[in-house]
Amino acid sequence: MKPPILIIITSTIILGTMIVLFSSHWLMIWIGFEMNMLAIIPILMKKFNPRAMEASTKYFLTQATASMLLMLGIIINLLHSGHWTISMIPNPIASTVITIALAMKLGLSPFHFWVPEVTQGVPLSSGMILLTWQKIAPLSVLYQISPSINPNLLVAMAATSVLVGGWGGLNQTQLRKILAYSSIAHMGWMAAIMVYNPTLMILNLTIYIMMTLGTFMLFMHNLSTTTLSLSHTWNKLPLIASLILALMLSLGGLPPLSGFIPKWMIIQELTKNDMIVMPMFMAITALLNLYFYMRLAYATALTMFPSANNTKMKWQFESMKKMIFLPPLIVASTMLLPLTPMLSIMD
Repeated sequence: MKPPILIIITSTIILGTMIVLFSSHWLMIWIGFEMNMLAIIPILMKKFNPRAMEASTKYFLTQATASMLLMLGIIINLLHSGHWTISMIPNPIASTVITIALAMKLGLSPFHFWVPEVTQGVPLSSGMILLTWQKIAPLSVLYQISPSINPNLLVAMAATSVLVGGWGGLNQTQLRKILAYSSIAHMGWMAAIMVYNPTLMILNLTIYIMMTLGTFMLFMHNLSTTTLSLSHTWNKLPLIASLILALMLSLGGLPPLSGFIPKWMIIQELTKNDMIVMPMFMAITALLNLYFYMRLAYATALTMFPSANNTKMKWQFESMKKMIFLPPLIVASTMLLPLTPMLSIMD
């Protein structure tokens, strides 16, 4: 794609999300979503092949359906409240329809089926945008309407998302699908806390975005899309192999790393609200996620690729891509745990 076209498309994606973030008018929010959706399709089809075409079509159909439902919810709300302002939604039907539309945009279960398919069909860089930037706009709207969301609906979707995100990734060897299922599980954690403490959702989103960006950038630096190609890393880039190990453990939410902060605080907040079964269920299903992260870490950093000879000759091409944001992202994705007291005060 030519640079001027890429700049125009990227700026439209950013502008669409910004319009959603800063609007207090439902119509402007809807327009922002539409701009964002139409501009990301060329990004998904950057490498033009039948798989990318199929993935982009699936993405378009899902997001267009979600936009239609969102507009339906907005109109029902307009008929009942008489204004376009984004505030309390008095009508439960409007609230439910809008929540379902935003869940479809996010890929929360049971509307998650498009996420692995679309992520698998597009290049790593497009998948990275899809699983990070594209989550910001729908979550910001959910944050604004969180007082009028039906808690039972959201908690049910959160529980199934965490379960699907853990179960779906177990048998995968494709890295993009694994990260897509990981994304579904993380969205489940964010949805679970949305009604009780929306600020924690923003903390979880921030840490999730940093971890996912770091992981995608390491894979792009490696040019790897499968577990097999990742297992060659020890020979080519031993440092990258150990960084992938740290990031995988952080994504799994193990204690000394940043990924533990949101899980710890969300479980704490849910138990404060007299919910015992839900956080226990979420913590147990998080072990499924940890299992497939550990599989990746094992394939990358803890095994040596079987070779007939003992030479360490580098037989793969060096990556020419410069990942300038990788060092700060890796630091932020692994070493933020000491900041937890400060983050809990901000809540």
